[in-house]
Amino acid sequence: MASSGETHRGDAAAVLRVESLTVQYGALVALRDVSWSVDADQILGIIGPNGAGKSSCFAAVTNAVSHRGRVFLEDNDVSSVRTFDLASRGLRRTFQQNSFFGELTVLQNAAAAIVRDYSANLATSLFMPWREMATRRHAELAAAQLLDFFGIAAQYHHQLPGDIPYGVQRLLSVALAYGTGAKVLLLDEPAAGLSGGDMKKLADVLISLRKRKLALVVIEHHMDLIMSIADRIVMIDQGVMLATGAPAEIQRDPLVREAYLGRDE
Repeated sequence: MASSGETHRGDAAAVLRVESLTVQYGALVALRDVSWSVDADQILGIIGPNGAGKSSCFAAVTNAVSHRGRVFLEDNDVSSVRTFDLASRGLRRTFQQNSFFGELTVLQNAAAAIVRDYSANLATSLFMPWREMATRRHAELAAAQLLDFFGIAAQYHHQLPGDIPYGVQRLLSVALAYGTGAKVLLLDEPAAGLSGGDMKKLADVLISLRKRKLALVVIEHHMDLIMSIADRIVMIDQGVMLATGAPAEIQRDPLVREAYLGRDE
């Protein structure tokens, strides 16, 4: 049986480790003493009923809300690092809603996501404009390659995000969060609203990211998806971590079954 006190093989080499995270909104304790870790070549799934505290967990990890507990990125304590600076260090996240610039094309959105790695300094822009133009071309090429990796076909690159199919929009949101230099990607319900072929494409992309040695933490309600791709799963209910373990262990755990199905009479 999986248990909330379980450790796993990767704790010593975990890219991201959280210890005793607690989030409180006034009198409401949304998260209480939650701990987990994820390695560079793993997918960690976080499951639980609506209102369980899953999104509060992501908000705490990225220091978007006040919290107690500690967060370590590559063994560095980042518990008080600003959210923006965490992203520049390689800790990125998505949200339940699609996030992109609606007035920019898909390709321009991708270029904006990687602009930090390709932008020219002010002196170059003023005195060597030809070099800036070359840098911009390289950025656009890299952006197109990023979109291709995420299965976003060239036919969509010059369209506005609002004009492309919803399933492609979901992939775009993940691609923009990934950008370049990501070490850990926190995905909040990436399969929301997806089914069939779109779900399969998403699963393939997440597995491909794991093969790139990325650490992924995925909040998901689609049990078939998370059970098929996750290496380990954490189950949270009412702000408390009830169980953690391999997917097969979680499926057999009576606490998990009770949280989703209710007590047997």
